Amino acid sequence: MNRFENMQTFVRVVDAGSISGAADRLGVAKSVVSRRLKELEMHLGAALFHRTTRKMNLTETGRAFYHQSVRILDDLQEAELMASQAHGTLEGSLRVALPLSFGLMHMGPAIDEFLQKHSKIEFDIDFNDRQVDLVMEGFDLAVRIANLADSSLIARRLADIRAVMCASPGYLKRKGIPQTVDDLKHHQCLVYNLLRDFDHWHLHDANGDPVSIRIRPYLKAGNGEFLRDAAVNGLGIALLPTFIVYREIERGSLMPILTQYHCPQITAYAVYPQTRHLSRRVRVFVDFLVERFKETPYWDLWLQQPAGDARHTV
Repeated sequence: MNRFENMQTFVRVVDAGSISGAADRLGVAKSVVSRRLKELEMHLGAALFHRTTRKMNLTETGRAFYHQSVRILDDLQEAELMASQAHGTLEGSLRVALPLSFGLMHMGPAIDEFLQKHSKIEFDIDFNDRQVDLVMEGFDLAVRIANLADSSLIARRLADIRAVMCASPGYLKRKGIPQTVDDLKHHQCLVYNLLRDFDHWHLHDANGDPVSIRIRPYLKAGNGEFLRDAAVNGLGIALLPTFIVYREIERGSLMPILTQYHCPQITAYAVYPQTRHLSRRVRVFVDFLVERFKETPYWDLWLQQPAGDARHTV
């Protein structure tokens, strides 16, 4: 049994969605593909597919083995390129997990810029706010915005992430500008409900002392851009990352409030599994992201403007 050949065949079946499609791509008979799959499953002692008369679906074991197989085959391809001294050009795929809003708003332009330099890289991107299992789900790397717990992952810092309380000038004109956090109890608050303790806002005052305030959720949602737009439309006060609201603050459609208080700072990281061999394309992409975001993020430049900017008056 040629395990490498059988692994390649298995990946082709998954990618093609059928044995006949894989056979066409490989230029072999369907019986050859079926035999290789049977040999592989017998060697592993596990079923890789749920077989029906109409289609083949991966088992949980099959899904994990697929992602690992793709990684192994990609690493082999890269090793061959390096051995043939053709490694000046990056090739291969990068499977990346990105948080939804940060990914759409800020990683998209970064990836566009990276592809202009490395056009033979193929990106496979998952936009999702859940915390994926990089190893089990076959991701090369992820961007995470968090205070990272100890783990088996390697983390590279990209940027500090700050949050700001803000509301539209129209809302503040109707309801008044809160002067203390206690005033928030009387305001309509727009809340990110994927947090465990979403009905409390945890802040620090000007002295750095922690302050926790129970707020009245007027509107709850699991997406920051939705909450930003609701705030722009005058529905209430939102506490959101500056990378989501910076354009609206610069334009004056949102006004920062209670700026003497701040949220505990968190960080955006690029994380990837610890492996004996980190692929060159992952290393180059992570280095690119670290360099791109190393200065004060462009979404925080408004923080350097003088207090009381005329655009932020009610």
